[in-house]
Amino acid sequence: MLGKLRYGDDEIAYRIVENERLATRVRIHVGPDGEVEVEKPLGLPSSKVAEAVQKRARWIVRHVEAAKSAKKFALPRTYVSGESHFYLGRRFKLIVVAGERGTSRVRLWRGRIEVVLPVTDPVAVRRRLTAWYREKAIAHFSRKLAELVDRFEEVGTVPEFQLLTMEKQWGSCSPAGRLSLNPALIKAPAHCIEYVLLHELCHLVEHNHSKSFYALLGRYCPSWKAWKQELDGYAEQLLVA
Repeated sequence: MLGKLRYGDDEIAYRIVENERLATRVRIHVGPDGEVEVEKPLGLPSSKVAEAVQKRARWIVRHVEAAKSAKKFALPRTYVSGESHFYLGRRFKLIVVAGERGTSRVRLWRGRIEVVLPVTDPVAVRRRLTAWYREKAIAHFSRKLAELVDRFEEVGTVPEFQLLTMEKQWGSCSPAGRLSLNPALIKAPAHCIEYVLLHELCHLVEHNHSKSFYALLGRYCPSWKAWKQELDGYAEQLLVA
């Protein structure tokens, strides 16, 4: 279900979803891509939703504009020496080195990500660097999930996960309890990664964004709001190809 907000000369579309756990309150979310989602209680009339959205119009417009502004600075990667790339929240300079035939190596070295390939074509560099990020993501996510589950009383075993490249999401949890994690998340700070993993672990217990879900998340991740806001600020830089 879609709705439209008019505020001055601005017209912003928003998506409406029903949340059976909500009693009377309407929740409004502005994603890092500028898309607006409105959660409403079951059976709440559209007129009441529109009224609630209108009351937050100034806040919505401000956050949508901020998201669009951030997007302007997210330039596509070219995969050549001198370009900046992220790993665990740190910015590294990419150095591409021509090696001998059969050579394929990526290493972190003195504030750099060094990629050694026999062919330094940007397509080949991108392919090798993407594979390296996925290797690092699997290792880090596996280790961190094991650590978190060890102190997460409601989850007894470490859940299976898959890496899934997503344009707008860091992670998701299927009804069967299988996690999907965006490999680009390995570029974010470690505490932001922890927030996403805890968020998805909470979904194994609470399958939607109810009060119970946020209470559980707050119990295991008291700083989740600040960490989420920080991660949203990174989104346009880390999710860009």
